[in-house]
Amino acid sequence: MSEGTTGIAAVDAAVIWSVAAAAIAAGLGLLWRITRGVRRVVARVDEFIDDWQGTPARSGVPARPGVMARLDRIEHELHPNSGGSLRDAVDRVDARTQQIAASTDT
Repeated sequence: MSEGTTGIAAVDAAVIWSVAAAAIAAGLGLLWRITRGVRRVVARVDEFIDDWQGTPARSGVPARPGVMARLDRIEHELHPNSGGSLRDAVDRVDARTQQIAASTDT
């Protein structure tokens, strides 16, 4: 009888098949976890791409502009215009602050 065997062929075969089944199950479990992780990453990348490029309108859902379209709308707020931009508001606050500072210095 060789070392590592029971001497009973049926028991030896059952042990080998059990170990093989456990190894296959472990490999499938590992493959499932890896696949699930990859699917999550791909879903997040897909969401990022949709946010970056924007999405067109579809039935019951309005369109969402992409990042570049939203940045173009912000550009309007960075330059003085007819008084309605953020830059105009900052300039008004700065002018008032300078007036207050000048009146307290005298």
